[in-house]
Amino acid sequence: MTTGAPPGARPPRQVAAIGAAVEAWGSATGQGSRRPDLPWRRTREPWPVLVSEVLAQQTQVSRVRPAYGRFLAAFPTPAACAGATLGDVLRAWEGMGYNRRARNLHRAAAAVVADHNGSVPDDLDALLALPGVGPYTARAVLAFAFGRDVGVVDTNAGRVLARAVAGRTLPPAEAQRLVDAMVPPGRGWSFGQALLDLGATVCTSRDPACPACPVRRRCRWAAAGRPTPDPARGSAGQSSTQPRFAGSDREGRGRLVAALCSRPLGAAEVAAAAGWPDDPGRAARVAEALVADGLAARGRDGGLWLP
Repeated sequence: MTTGAPPGARPPRQVAAIGAAVEAWGSATGQGSRRPDLPWRRTREPWPVLVSEVLAQQTQVSRVRPAYGRFLAAFPTPAACAGATLGDVLRAWEGMGYNRRARNLHRAAAAVVADHNGSVPDDLDALLALPGVGPYTARAVLAFAFGRDVGVVDTNAGRVLARAVAGRTLPPAEAQRLVDAMVPPGRGWSFGQALLDLGATVCTSRDPACPACPVRRRCRWAAAGRPTPDPARGSAGQSSTQPRFAGSDREGRGRLVAALCSRPLGAAEVAAAAGWPDDPGRAARVAEALVADGLAARGRDGGLWLP
């Protein structure tokens, strides 16, 4: 009889045992100094959790900390965010980059108000329907705000799953099924935090600290002698290399949004504000893309302002 399990798959009990070991490690270290004291871990309120997850996308924790407090001080509820202009949201977001995230969060807040009476929904499909909310963010809200027994797969978690649990490259759907099977009943929050911490502090991309790993005796990659290629490469959650930022259009976009957070720009000021005073054609193209993305508005004179 065919079970549909991939070749070499671990029995469900072994998968659950690894999940229990990860959660126990996280719970034990949670009282010590190894677990980062992150402000969004002190709340179970859905809106702050959603804000923290959107802020953390492709962004270092050191930059998220101050932005998290600043953003929630300005917009403590979805209604407060939805009732603000996009310009106000972008000003609170200033310095974070990837400004489409701010636009999507503004739109998500409006959808929460319009469709869910101002409360972030606790249903996976409803969360996925919110602008800018993908599979990881939706499940993170379910686990970290609502305590649901669902697994989360980001870059760090995906690395642990591929190396320790599967010992091979994992496509996204399989990784999600695997991590869901690892969650100890009733421990969705603590397991999810522990798994993320394990990948961030022990099962790192370079030079993983295998002797300190709570599942080292069960790790298939370690048992095989850590062969190459690393099974984490190409697995679910592993982000591709980001294009160079310096000198890119993305850098110019960021400069323009930062300038617009201070004041509107006249047409003659756009090229200099983008950092390309000698290439007005490139600046105009990037400015047009900002307008198309809804991140800027253009007047008849060619000037720009925040909507």
